Amino acid sequence: MTLALATRHTAWLTYRSVLGRLRQPAALTPSFVFPLFFAALGSASFSRIADRPDFQEVASSFLNYAVAGAVAQGVLFASTSAAGDLATDIEQGFFERLLASPVSRTSILLGRLGSAMVVAVVQVTVFMIIFMAFGARIESGPIGFIGLVGSGAFLSLAIGGLMSGMAIKSGSPEVVQGSFPLVFALMFLSSAFFPRQYMTGWYRTVADWNPLSHIVEGMQGFMNQPLAADMFWRAWLIPLGLAVVSIAFGLRSLSKRLAAL
Repeated sequence: MTLALATRHTAWLTYRSVLGRLRQPAALTPSFVFPLFFAALGSASFSRIADRPDFQEVASSFLNYAVAGAVAQGVLFASTSAAGDLATDIEQGFFERLLASPVSRTSILLGRLGSAMVVAVVQVTVFMIIFMAFGARIESGPIGFIGLVGSGAFLSLAIGGLMSGMAIKSGSPEVVQGSFPLVFALMFLSSAFFPRQYMTGWYRTVADWNPLSHIVEGMQGFMNQPLAADMFWRAWLIPLGLAVVSIAFGLRSLSKRLAAL
């Protein structure tokens, strides 16, 4: 099968997946509502921290700081939900129908990841419209906005590949949803909701080693600092590296499932 044909299959399966998500607003709603809720709660609870001189090096306001955490949290929700849909396809037999068709096998996985990226791009755009309406500002300008969108899309690939691999291995939406708290815990053990400079003990150690901390801080750089190459290194290259590993895991899981049929 040619690359052009496989790309077309991936595009059509991405389109199908996006339409399926739009037909399930109840599944999409948490990925938009909960991040905004946590951002509003954090801004109200920790707004006085923004008055500290040492916080000014991080962000001009706690609302500006909270944007990156909301983006990462929304991507985690949406990517897990997309992987859950893949597990539902396997459970309900649609996966076997795809295999009976001349569709590219890799496009079955990549189509789901493509839809997760589309949702991530929409999420970042919607979040930024809402945050800017309440006073948030992108200090790095239009290119910084592109940086945020790209980071959200690449993070969706990293999380989506991992969760999709688990979906293919288990064929159970319940297993995918059950594994989500483990990934979500990584977010709370990062600097997504609170600056690392105020952490101590084992919590700070975990946050220092947590890749989500560095991804989120790259996003925060787009929001709070003049444009710099370091922002792209942290917000783009780290999630891209994780995406390569997670997609390889997903493709390996797909290969094993195909071999078992």
